[in-house]
Amino acid sequence: MRYYEIVLMINPDQSNQINDILKYYKNFIQNNKGSITRLEDWGKRQLSYPILKLHKAHYILINIILNHNLIKNLEKNIKNNEKIIRYLIIKTKTERKDVSYILKSKDERQERRNDIVKTI
Repeated sequence: MRYYEIVLMINPDQSNQINDILKYYKNFIQNNKGSITRLEDWGKRQLSYPILKLHKAHYILINIILNHNLIKNLEKNIKNNEKIIRYLIIKTKTERKDVSYILKSKDERQERRNDIVKTI
């Protein structure tokens, strides 16, 4: 079993079907004896450049533990899903459970910046 981090960029017109998409991939992972360690919905975010004439996308972050033989099947499935406009799958060395930087509150980020400035 290996650790993976997956970021999905979903067409913003499909935002009402996010739960169905997540349920499908949860079932795929669990049926193949994998597990989800972190699942975050980042919501709609502005894109740096248009993709398929879209300027926004709905972002989902998923950290999983899955057999390395099955990751190709998962990637093929994601690639064939027309609702997903981009995706990224990264193999990680350790299991990720903590909250991502994007979801941390602005206060925590500002406090961290202040601490960094004090040390400089």
